[in-house]
Amino acid sequence: MFANRMRPGKVLFLLVFWFFIFLTTATAEVVERIVAVVNDEVISQSEVEQIAKVLQGQPGMALPSGSGKDLQRQLLDALIMQKLAKAEAKRRGMTVSDKEVDKALEEFKKQNRIGSDEDLARMLAQNDLTVKGFKQQLADQMTQERLLVAVAGSKVVVTDADVRNFYDQEYPKTGGVQLHLRIFNIPVPPGATEAQREEIKKKAEVILEEHRQGASWEELSKKYGMLIQDLGFVAERDLDPQLARFLSGVKPGETAPVQTLKGFQLVQVVARREGRSLSFEEAAPEIRRVLERRKMDTVFQEWIKGQKDKSHIKIMM
Repeated sequence: MFANRMRPGKVLFLLVFWFFIFLTTATAEVVERIVAVVNDEVISQSEVEQIAKVLQGQPGMALPSGSGKDLQRQLLDALIMQKLAKAEAKRRGMTVSDKEVDKALEEFKKQNRIGSDEDLARMLAQNDLTVKGFKQQLADQMTQERLLVAVAGSKVVVTDADVRNFYDQEYPKTGGVQLHLRIFNIPVPPGATEAQREEIKKKAEVILEEHRQGASWEELSKKYGMLIQDLGFVAERDLDPQLARFLSGVKPGETAPVQTLKGFQLVQVVARREGRSLSFEEAAPEIRRVLERRKMDTVFQEWIKGQKDKSHIKIMM
């Protein structure tokens, strides 16, 4: 959670870079409006919309600043840079093995407290993904990460003074409130009508009432075929401010309904505690890693912009 706590700034490309594993590919049967062409690849309107939905659908995640056409253009620019990075990685012959992907998948399950392959499949289905498709996207993400290291790794130096200055000037000196959150997702199918959305909203209310009547989350998860996400303890300041204010009125053990662009979430505040601040010696290794990453991101962003200038790109929005 430390990387979020540092608030390094909302560089849109980097935000989408980390969330692109959740993107979906539209089926071939659907005729889509093309909004950009990058060399020999196209970007559809649905890809742009999917990023917005995915970012908004993450617990506590706020969309980048901007609205309407401005926001659409920011997201499109991020997709263009992503396409360029993927093409360059392919040109350099960067690949990952099946064994590496399987290891990354197990780590993903561990970090997200996903206990079984069945739970993973259910969670992915809520984002219109299959396990096979998700593994391919993990491989793509790992490949792009290797490209970032190849392009920027040797150009970044973080000194001891950099680490100390950051700790003294920016690192939080108070632990702050932390919330242990559990999320019960009730997604709305793509293209759902208002009547369908209302029906799913009523379903969420029924599930919440059953829980308040004594049904456990595990029982409800099996009954309704939904996945529970246990986020563990999350720093309150890392949440979207509006969500943080809303949850401040929810007592430990209580559950509250939250509506997102992707559907509805029942958010349970399992516990609330005061976080402990870290000493310089405790925080220094992580600060160094984050500063190295921040500098690498900056170098890589400039490099990918150069690739953009050399490419054939046509915008149609």
